[in-house]
Order: sequence, then structure tokens, then C-alpha cells
Amino acid sequence: MKLTTAGESHGKGLFAILEGIPAGLRLDPGAIDAALARRQSGYGRGARQKLEQDRAEILSGVRDLVTLGSPIALAVWNRDYENWKDCMAPEGCDRSLRRLTRVRPGHADLAGMQKFGTDDARNILERASARETAARVAAGEVCRALLGELGISVTGYVRSVGRVCDEESYSFREIASSRRPLLGMMKEEKEREAAARIEEAKREGDTLGGVAELRVWGLKSGFGSCMTYGEKLDARIAAALLSVQAVKGVEVGLGFALASAKGSEAHDEIFAEKGSYVRRTNRAGGIEGGMSNGEELVLRAAMKPIPTLMKGLSTVDTQSGKPALAAAERSDVCAVTACETVLESVLCYVLAEAVTERLGGDTVRQLKERYERL
Repeated sequence: MKLTTAGESHGKGLFAILEGIPAGLRLDPGAIDAALARRQSGYGRGARQKLEQDRAEILSGVRDLVTLGSPIALAVWNRDYENWKDCMAPEGCDRSLRRLTRVRPGHADLAGMQKFGTDDARNILERASARETAARVAAGEVCRALLGELGISVTGYVRSVGRVCDEESYSFREIASSRRPLLGMMKEEKEREAAARIEEAKREGDTLGGVAELRVWGLKSGFGSCMTYGEKLDARIAAALLSVQAVKGVEVGLGFALASAKGSEAHDEIFAEKGSYVRRTNRAGGIEGGMSNGEELVLRAAMKPIPTLMKGLSTVDTQSGKPALAAAERSDVCAVTACETVLESVLCYVLAEAVTERLGGDTVRQLKERYERL
């Protein structure tokens, strides 16, 4: 399976080409659009989310809402392009318009300018922007539909915003059914507190990050491998989650807490019950030795605060070489809710890739039959 995305933040649109989805998978465009709407939701988002109102258009690989086995092409068109085509049109434009040289600390601006030999950070930020994830969400929802055919479900919630953290433990069913709409948190009082912190950051011209927790239910054992490092499921998941803009850390199971635990407190003891093996704890988060072990997958990803601050951080203007305040592109105060949605979609892609890689098959029917035999 292979996913390629293209497009700029203020270009014509965002595009995804997804290869390797077997034939016979029925898609629901409404479910894809609902995920795109979730990606635009969350307290603390900027004004652009109201302008775009993302929808996905299926361009190829599907007939009568059923996949053909050929590459699937998806488009999420940018409504804001009409306001930017004078400086972004690929057919020809005025490159001097909206030029950016007051590079933002924590963003791709300066490193990208140096790498690609440009004197305008616009060439970098348009692609480095988290707007790119709209294409990944659209493609990830196709992968979610494929996983659903096998009885594999993915959900998640916002565990923390800034220093407001929910330390409670929740079941998969609770998360899937009770996630709150404002920020995607589980507790109303925590969500109110987090919203207040977001308002405070907004008044100060600042931004906030947070932590999202992801869960996977129904994945059988044996996906991934201990034989080569590139096949390890936890490594592949971590790489995918870290590829999401602003994500700086990933935990599997108890994660970093295991470093301070004793061995007797860190591992999941194994028992035989009714002819099968069971674990009464899940500290490993469903992955042992780089392979799924049949338990629920538990993952967390830490998102740093967005680097575009309205008050601007100290930087250098690369045109003049003089000290300056970083440019303030239109941005969000907090996008952890959106990030959680993106992370779910990215995780769906990695799992679909691992499943199809192991089981093969040209059709969804073949894939289901092989999964059921495991």
C-alpha cells in the first residue's frame, strides 16, 4: 500500500493518491466528509476553518461508490485559493506578493529556505503547513472503511490541553461514544478548564499544545514483525504519528512511565484460559517485540504549541539580516482536537498497510476470509 499527498496550503487544493486498496470496498463519502469536518473542529481554531468547509471529491479508483482495485485519487479543494491565486497560481503569478522573510521559530521556514535554496519562506510553509493533513484524513478514512470490514476499530480523545490533563482511564467503548464535542475530551470540567486556558492564551497572543490518546480494538496478533527493524509495528506507527505536523513525541502503552518502573510492574503476565492465552494487564499497549499481541492498542502523541504566535517570537528577517518579530500567518490558538482526528486517520493507514501486506488478496472478500482464519 502506498499513500502520496500533494498540494499547497493556499494552492488549488490538497490531493491524495492511495494505492493498494483491494477491490470491492464500499465507501461512504459522507463518512469521509464527517472526518474532514472533525479535523476543522475544536475550540481554539482560526477563522479559515469557517471559510474552507472541506469536502472530498473522489476522482478515480471508485465506481458506484465501490473500489476497483486501482489507485484511488481524492481531492480536497481550497476555497481560499481565489484570494491567493495572484501569488500562488502555478500557471503564473506575482511572487513578490505575500512574500515571507521573517521566519518563524519552530516552523519549517528557515531550515526549508536553506535546504531548497529560496529567499521566500512562502515556498516552504505552503507545503509544510498542517493544511496538508486534509488529504491524509480523506485517504485515512478509506483505510478506516477497510479496517471496519475486518472488525478493526480506531478511536481516540484529547487527553490534555496545555497543563490541563485528564488522568482517568477509559474503555474503548466509552471513548467512542462519550467524547465531548468542544475539544474532544472526556470530562466536562476538564474541557471547561482547557477552554479557559485557550482563551487566556488567545488574549496573550500565545498558543497551546496537548496530548491525544488513540485506541485500536479488534486487531489480531501477529501484525508487524520482530525479524527486521523496518517491519516492527510500533516503529512504523511511531514514524507515521511523528510525521504529523507539530507532533514531537509518541508513547506506546505506558510509554515513558515504564522507564521508572520495576520489571515486575512493567510487563503483562500471560495466563492460559479456556484454551487461549490472556493478559490481565495491557502495559505494553498491545505490541510486544514489534508485533501486535491481540490486546487493544494504546498510543499517545504529544503535539507542541503551534509556532505561529500572534505576538511573534524573536527571529531574523532573512532579507535584511536584522532582528525582527516572526511573521504572524493566519493560524490557530490550539489545534489538538484537529490533530487527534489526523492521528486517527494516519493510524488507520498504517494498520491497513500492515494488514494488506501480511494477508494479500485482490478483493475485500479475500482479505476478510484470510483475516477470519487467523
